[in-house]
Amino acid sequence: MELRHLRYFVAVADELNFTRAAERLHVAQPSLTRQIQSLEEELGVRLLDRSKSRITLTDEGRSFLVDARRLVTLSLESVEAVQRFSRGESGQLNLGYLFRFNFDLLPGTLATFYRVRPEIAVNLFDMSPAEQLRALEARKIDLGFVGLRPPASAQNPGMLTWECVAHHQVVVVLQAGHPLARKRTILLRDLKPYFFVALSEQTHPGSRDWLSALCAEAGFTPRVLQDVEFEAGLMTFVAEGLGVTLAREQIRHLPHPGVVFRPLAPTARADFWIAWHSSNRSKALAQYIEVVKAEAMVRT
Repeated sequence: MELRHLRYFVAVADELNFTRAAERLHVAQPSLTRQIQSLEEELGVRLLDRSKSRITLTDEGRSFLVDARRLVTLSLESVEAVQRFSRGESGQLNLGYLFRFNFDLLPGTLATFYRVRPEIAVNLFDMSPAEQLRALEARKIDLGFVGLRPPASAQNPGMLTWECVAHHQVVVVLQAGHPLARKRTILLRDLKPYFFVALSEQTHPGSRDWLSALCAEAGFTPRVLQDVEFEAGLMTFVAEGLGVTLAREQIRHLPHPGVVFRPLAPTARADFWIAWHSSNRSKALAQYIEVVKAEAMVRT
């Protein structure tokens, strides 16, 4: 049985007339008649009652029509879907971000994009940077608000495209009773004697390299006493006195009892990157990236 047999049968069942069905299908009537007979022979049942005056569906024909119509509709939808995919069109956009820690660029871009493409369903997924990278590589999300860009050695060259969209101030996170908490600003070299708490490479690829590079500017290597999986863990361990840390200023948005923040002098910044799969041809994605870049320029 071929799909065309189902299409022919549905047309005949709709018209209950071989002549009109043949015109609708743009085929010769004798050919259409033979195709329906071939279908009945393959199924081993009569689908149509034929007489000189009219055609009607048998009970078997009415039952078979339900499934035949569903399969024909599904095939048309599948063809349209793959054609839309080929043209870079999609009805949805999947974004990865880090809940409660993403900067205010995200909500602003969503509002703007909705005004431009209200028909696109935007789905948000709370993911660590490492999870975002894996999801991007597997094409499970379209774009990730990743944050730090991992070193080239940790990436699959050419698989992802990156765009830096913001530069965030770096702050020192200290226990409220820490000796340095009395200072209004802190020199990076002031942190040399203390242990550090740092984000895990398992969830934040590139975070250790970023911290080491920043401290190297002041001539020392940070002594990391504790790795944590998420930003909230930084606050917890700093509050317990296990070390100090450096973080984006957005960490202030998290609950932070027992913790204080101090700016660095001179100031330091951390780049914030978005990423997407290099082969993703979604027009919705391309439009959203332009919205993000435009919003980022306004906030610069």
